[in-house]
Amino acid sequence: MRGVTLRCTVNGFDQQDEVEARLSLADWLRDNLHLTGTRVGCEQGVCGSCTILVDGLPIRSCLTLAVQVDGADVRTVESLATSDDLHPMQRAFEEESALQCGFCTPGMLMTAIFLLENPGPISAESIREAISGNLCRCTGYAGIVRAILRAAREDVWL
Repeated sequence: MRGVTLRCTVNGFDQQDEVEARLSLADWLRDNLHLTGTRVGCEQGVCGSCTILVDGLPIRSCLTLAVQVDGADVRTVESLATSDDLHPMQRAFEEESALQCGFCTPGMLMTAIFLLENPGPISAESIREAISGNLCRCTGYAGIVRAILRAAREDVWL
């Protein structure tokens, strides 16, 4: 079977690859680009662990075919920290004890980044609504909501 050429930007780097038309975006990121921060949980789009940003919008990478992001700007959790420092959202998650097992954390972080990069009223209620598609079995969400509120107060989103 002949592959399909995929060209996109991932975490600021141009990528070109030949992929099977049926390959999921999550599998392409993890297996071909070795960006294993994107988690694959339910593979049905329910848990949100695989959430990444494509052209600034949160998507479930387990339900998206790699070929669907041809020409797009893709951001994964690996785009957040630098070699010198954590991203302010990651730091807020750490300071507010917003993670335990860490499985949901990449998808939760990318959802939070989307929320704060898109101006609108930020409240505990708006955060709970935004993260409602991301399941966490460990934290009870209170620390996650506090962390996102904390990051929003730091006003580092411009």
